[in-house]
Amino acid sequence: MKTKMIFNDYFEGNRLSDELSWFCEPDKWFIDTHSSQLVLKTDKNTDYWQKTHYGFQADNGHFLYREINKNFRLTTKVSAKPESKYDQAGLMLRVTEDEWVKTSLEYIPDGSSKLGAVVTKGGYSDWSSQPAADDQEYLYYRISRIGANIYVDVSLNGAEWKQIRVAHLDIPEHSSVKAGLYACSPQGEGQEVRFDYIEIEELSDDPQEAYL
Repeated sequence: MKTKMIFNDYFEGNRLSDELSWFCEPDKWFIDTHSSQLVLKTDKNTDYWQKTHYGFQADNGHFLYREINKNFRLTTKVSAKPESKYDQAGLMLRVTEDEWVKTSLEYIPDGSSKLGAVVTKGGYSDWSSQPAADDQEYLYYRISRIGANIYVDVSLNGAEWKQIRVAHLDIPEHSSVKAGLYACSPQGEGQEVRFDYIEIEELSDDPQEAYL
């Protein structure tokens, strides 16, 4: 089944699309017109997390998003040069400060880095993770929304996808959510992140479309 493209930006010009907005814009970012990539460096002590285990709350990661009120699939390709523990970059879907999903590779300098997803519901975060190869140059991520159900997938090549999470958020029917690219450095700063593109495709109400 062919999906309808709602929005895309392949970073081929010298400015971002007017349909994209920053939440916690990083101090350093630009569009690399030679490689057609959005490039940013993370600010110090930036993160998204709510209460669970650690007790702290953080809501200041860098997030470039588009608002959308349809069922959709959000996709990107990202490469990063982590500097500090838990450096991360990937995708985020956000309803409110207390209701969101993010997915990324989180850097562990003295062990295996972790690929996973954080789901925050009612102001409490959980983190599901699995070991990941430290020498992976880039990863593809996608988040699909069908109603209030969220599907999170990862790929090494952009063609073969592995599901890493299914979750349910408190999303009022027909309401808009914010969906886009994110990066942060919870314990450091200066991680260089390169995003190749952002794509948002419309999906139907059929949950099987999340697996296409």
